[in-house]
Amino acid sequence: QVQLVESGGGLVQAGGSLRLSCQASGRTLSNYAMGWFRQAPGKEREFIAAISLGGGSTDYADSVKGRFTISRDNAKNTVYLQMNSLKPEDTAVYYCAAANSFRRRRNQDAYNYWGQGTQVTVSS
Repeated sequence: QVQLVESGGGLVQAGGSLRLSCQASGRTLSNYAMGWFRQAPGKEREFIAAISLGGGSTDYADSVKGRFTISRDNAKNTVYLQMNSLKPEDTAVYYCAAANSFRRRRNQDAYNYWGQGTQVTVSS
């Protein structure tokens, strides 16, 4: 079992930055590909970014490409999402998740473990 806890969310003005963290416990994160998803009010949860087990490959949704950066520190059992140039439409609950493989990284059902989410609110 892997327990994931997100942190770093909050309220920020448009154009600002936040860095989300996802701390894992129970098993080492180096065994998993990691992803970030988000769910805005009234919308379905959507893929944002993913990183391979070793960190050598990443993938981003078009809506965040060039603004968000996913990274991982396996020694700290932590995955990060650096979010720059934030927009009001980035407002959502952000979730991290762990998957056995990077191959189906954009599919939510490929992820075995999920955090509880952290709220990000971007004001205009």
